[in-house]
Amino acid sequence: MKILVTSGGTSEAIDSVRSITNHSTGRLGKIITETLLTAGHEVCLMTTKRAVKPEAHPNLSILEITNTNDLLLEMQERIKDCHVLIHSMAVSDYTPVYMTSLEEVQASSNLEEFLNKQNHQTKISSTDEVQVLFLKKTPKIISLVKEWNPAIHLIGFKLLVDVSEDHLVDIARKSLIKNQADLIIANDLTQISAVQHRAIFVEKDHLQTVQTKEEIAKLLLEKIQAYHS
Repeated sequence: MKILVTSGGTSEAIDSVRSITNHSTGRLGKIITETLLTAGHEVCLMTTKRAVKPEAHPNLSILEITNTNDLLLEMQERIKDCHVLIHSMAVSDYTPVYMTSLEEVQASSNLEEFLNKQNHQTKISSTDEVQVLFLKKTPKIISLVKEWNPAIHLIGFKLLVDVSEDHLVDIARKSLIKNQADLIIANDLTQISAVQHRAIFVEKDHLQTVQTKEEIAKLLLEKIQAYHS
């Protein structure tokens, strides 16, 4: 099978030297990719510069992206020929629009005007005691996948922090339905460490729980192979 895996975390530029990013290392995507390659699948890994990556392999192609817009453009093109998408990348929910001094914001009678501005200097001044950063919501890329390739098997991830298991599963089920996914893997950040990665596989009528990244990858492989058995 031809499988697209996303991993790592996007980075949204504020200016030429600053950005907003997240703590995703890409380790899970690396382990998933290696497991798929060992099983004989062809994998395109869409990841980020700082994410960890597998060793070179004849059935592996790696594409580095930076931000959410890069991801959208590249995925839209490459997903058309894939049988499965495993979307484990931590994608930024917001991207910077404009950063300015608090005084400029207080002097404005219309805050919406800042959403149409851009910072043209390569490095925003650091002389002000307080800066205000305006952000706008990025596209929810997982919600577009089935438009681009209705036949693809879609596997997404949902990460929450310090919530009850019932709430985590409920949110994952809503994502499953909304995005027409085959599977959502639900995680709680408080249950992820160097040696543990507790995750709940949420399908329409079935739940399964695993405890490590290796177990996630192994069960994912079983699910994927069952799609085309």
